[in-house]
Amino acid sequence: MDEKELQLVKDARLFIEALALDAGALLRERLHECHRVEYKGEINLVTEADHLAEALIVERIGRFYPGHDILAEESAATANGSAFRWIIDPLDGTTNYAHGFPVFCVSIALEVAGVIQLGAVYNPMLKELFTAERGQGAFLNGTRLGVSRTRDLNKALLATGFPYDLRQDRNNNINYFRALAKSTQAVRRAGSAALDLAYVAAGRFDGFWELKLMPWDTAAGWLLVEEAGGRITDLGGGSYDLRAPHILASNGIIHDRMLGILAATDPLENP
Repeated sequence: MDEKELQLVKDARLFIEALALDAGALLRERLHECHRVEYKGEINLVTEADHLAEALIVERIGRFYPGHDILAEESAATANGSAFRWIIDPLDGTTNYAHGFPVFCVSIALEVAGVIQLGAVYNPMLKELFTAERGQGAFLNGTRLGVSRTRDLNKALLATGFPYDLRQDRNNNINYFRALAKSTQAVRRAGSAALDLAYVAAGRFDGFWELKLMPWDTAAGWLLVEEAGGRITDLGGGSYDLRAPHILASNGIIHDRMLGILAATDPLENP
């Protein structure tokens, strides 16, 4: 980045933090209301809260950073040709939210010339704000984060999720889940990929993997994990980027062992 771009990123750090907090407050206040639910697929849903939180975020970015590109889950992308792109999941964990299950978050990232430079993941129910700036570390409410030091996969706590098309596609993560559940202390499936990645950065989870994710699911969490000292690849161990739908994140120590188990598991074994 040139000096002007670098300064904009520095200036945007407080902006992205405030934006995540405000969108999260909106979600928290509306959690126990009767929600209007729409379906984007058989089990993939969206609520009015998704739209309201996204509208808040997009409007404010447009006001303070006109001309920047925006990629958001619930609305059409804006492509102005800017080097700056905001990547937004206004409500990661919509199914949880629609059922009143209080595990969800807001995820916002700022990408500059194809590289994620800022990330914020906010859990409004616990009032936990995870933030990262490239080269400057990852933080939880201002306290520096570091990944776990778990070395033995048998003692590791992992997280994962299942794709929305698990009823239609045999490549649905069930076999990976079974294989890793037998090789670890436990595997959790909480329903928010961005929050799972933040928890890897915080050392709460030792590793995380998931299939068929979108850029807004992983952009901020990817930066959090790397800035906390962790490792991110695709499921084959190759370099990860936002176009890769499958992701593996860990503390780095157990990463190769996880890769070995995934490689030895047939993803299409289930009938």
